[in-house]
Amino acid sequence: MNLFAIGDLHLPGGQEKPMSVFGPQWEDHFEAISGRETVMPGDTVLIPGDISWAMQLREAREDLERIGGLPGRKILIRGNHDYWWGAISRVREALPEGMYALQQDAMDLGDLVVCGTRGWLIPTGESPLEEKDQKIYVRELGRMEMALDHAARLAGGRPIVAMLHYPPLLKHQMSSGFTRRMEEAGVRVCVYGHLHGAGIQMGFTGESGGIRYELTSCDSLGFRVKKINFL
Repeated sequence: MNLFAIGDLHLPGGQEKPMSVFGPQWEDHFEAISGRETVMPGDTVLIPGDISWAMQLREAREDLERIGGLPGRKILIRGNHDYWWGAISRVREALPEGMYALQQDAMDLGDLVVCGTRGWLIPTGESPLEEKDQKIYVRELGRMEMALDHAARLAGGRPIVAMLHYPPLLKHQMSSGFTRRMEEAGVRVCVYGHLHGAGIQMGFTGESGGIRYELTSCDSLGFRVKKINFL
């Protein structure tokens, strides 16, 4: 099995949300996404959030079907703009065949185990979090621990790949509660999204603390799925 990732698809969800307002590169961006010739039916594609602009699950169904039509098994987590994502049981029931949703838990893929949660803004030395964001940050750390604990129980020594929507580290801030917990759990790779435009330059791609970090928002990848080396 090959592992790929691409996030932040931002499909319209029945909303008037043309992504081309963010630049001509977003014109018909979903049609431009490669993978149809690259991803094989037995492969897996990780999609780290911001899937659809829909506000309700019923409005997201068409977008989910479009993603389901892409090759390979697709595994999703929630992003900050996925307002349609409610109770995880209802989300899972609505997914087309071959699509799966993670929410502070893990999934056995055979060659590896993948776990995931949304994450949140991280505090930096220059910009500590406001009280409201700090509470969410602490809550999301707890959810990450739950996902990692589940992954560790499944893995049995096999590689663990973690998926977050928010970046767990930045070029100028090379650690956070998320990175420390992943290091303790022996995570091999972490994929994340959320960053666009000029913000892409803030994201870290490379190895830190024994973990390979991959920024996979679709515009950061030139709208091409990225193969993830998990060995």
